[in-house]
Amino acid sequence: MDLAFTPEEQAFREEIRGWVKANLPAETAQKVHNALRLTRDDLQGWAKILGKKGWLGWGWPKEFGGPGWNAVQKHLFEEECALAGAPRVVPFGPVMVAPVIMAFGNKEQQERFLPGIASGEVWWSQGYSEPGAGSDLASVKCRAERQGDKYIVNGQKTWTTLGQYGEWIFCLVRTSTEGKPQTGISFLLIDMSSPGVSVRPIKLLDGECEVNEVWFDNVEVPAENLIGEENKGWTYAKHLLSHERTNIADVNRAKRELERLKRIAKTEGVWDDTRFRDQIALLEVDVVALEMLVLRVLSAEKSGKNSLDIAGLLKIKGSEIQQRYTELMMLAAGPYSLPFIEEAMEAGWQGDFPGGVVANAPLASTYFNMRKTTIYGGSNEVQRNIVAQTVLG
Repeated sequence: MDLAFTPEEQAFREEIRGWVKANLPAETAQKVHNALRLTRDDLQGWAKILGKKGWLGWGWPKEFGGPGWNAVQKHLFEEECALAGAPRVVPFGPVMVAPVIMAFGNKEQQERFLPGIASGEVWWSQGYSEPGAGSDLASVKCRAERQGDKYIVNGQKTWTTLGQYGEWIFCLVRTSTEGKPQTGISFLLIDMSSPGVSVRPIKLLDGECEVNEVWFDNVEVPAENLIGEENKGWTYAKHLLSHERTNIADVNRAKRELERLKRIAKTEGVWDDTRFRDQIALLEVDVVALEMLVLRVLSAEKSGKNSLDIAGLLKIKGSEIQQRYTELMMLAAGPYSLPFIEEAMEAGWQGDFPGGVVANAPLASTYFNMRKTTIYGGSNEVQRNIVAQTVLG
């Protein structure tokens, strides 16, 4: 297997790099490179810039308005965006629900929903997890009862990332209690401005309200918003999760944050500490190994072969790497990383610590936030079981 990029692929990389450099707002890139708080306008502003170019759906085929890039081109696009300091695209619309609508939705649904996703105008949320249904997603209880040409939805979703900004939400809802739990689930698209929908923020350890509870109280949803067939939602959910778990690995962000770790280590005077630099080297080896695994999958896809079913493995290693680089940044800055104080997330605030630099202000909040990565998207313990069953046999 040759993992070297072809001259055509290198030219494609240069094209992407030049366009991103010319179009990515400098203020946004500065925030990303220093892990400062991103606003809704920062996130959606970049999405709309990509949408105007036709690249927000960078993984979409041409028939649905995407660029029709192959797997390697998509990887290079994601890498150049990450290294330039572009915000991570909120994936729920273009990366998660759009492929489901393309694969299982009808023509009317595709024409209705895909343009708003492609342009970045409509903010989508994900309604999967519930208080009693996280990694055991088949246990969802949020109920949708068919009454004529509509469904009446009652129940709760939780850990809804950035749900406070959501305009539409795709939900797994229970439409039957007969047979195995997986056989009674349907995939429903819900307008979050509908009467009976309420969003309650959950304040996390890092002081942010990144996740939310979403409640449905007799919410009326047109039956035409059902994707595919009733009680077949588990099939569609698995299709979506393969996109989510590969996306969570986020090797390109890891490469960018590895360079940030090196900058912090040099600034804080620990770069010359052999033991500390050994830890950075070990992390870099893991990042390179993860990238090689991603490229291995891309190489298989490019040649038309079936890649290994390793979405769970990518998720496991990617999430562990994300936690490790935040730990090493904290260790590098030592007391200047600050005991966690919410105000420290504001750019430049260093309290009473002399010698602290602006780059240290967000370290504690980022560290706390990244504790989630081994839990969300299916906990790593559960993912290891899946990998054992599907890959090892």
